[in-house]
Amino acid sequence: MTLHWYTVHSKPNQELLLWNQLQQREVESYFPRLKRKPVNPRARREVPYFPGYMFIRVDLESFPLSRIAWLPGMQRLVAFGGQPAWLMDEVLEAIRRQVEVANQVAQNPLADIRRGDVVRITCGPFAGYEAIFDARINGAERVRVLLKLLQSQQVSLEVPATELVRVRARC
Repeated sequence: MTLHWYTVHSKPNQELLLWNQLQQREVESYFPRLKRKPVNPRARREVPYFPGYMFIRVDLESFPLSRIAWLPGMQRLVAFGGQPAWLMDEVLEAIRRQVEVANQVAQNPLADIRRGDVVRITCGPFAGYEAIFDARINGAERVRVLLKLLQSQQVSLEVPATELVRVRARC
């Protein structure tokens, strides 16, 4: 008996439905999701890390695929050359760690950033520019940074907190 992790492809926007179906049938599964704070309070608070995909851990020699093939939301088991492709446990653990880190950063993106730290803007029209972190605005949602554009003049700029990464602490 060899248990392996396999990738399941779901129908569009039906990942949660399929994951719930797998849970009801007691199939070990992992559905990586990212937490977010939507602007619209009715929007989803979690989004799939891999839209349309999740992982199941089964022994295909003793597990009948017909048990899950016709589940609502199920499209197919990912295969190459007709053979189901499996993942090593280490790969899945690395994905779990990556998702955990991303969710921790999403909860408090400014946890390690202090006033005066050099940060890099990661998105938007100023992506790639370095700036100096100045202050938080509206809690942790938006921040003010000082961007050096012309010679020694700094321009104050407001950006979402999630679009910053710390380059180095202040000198």
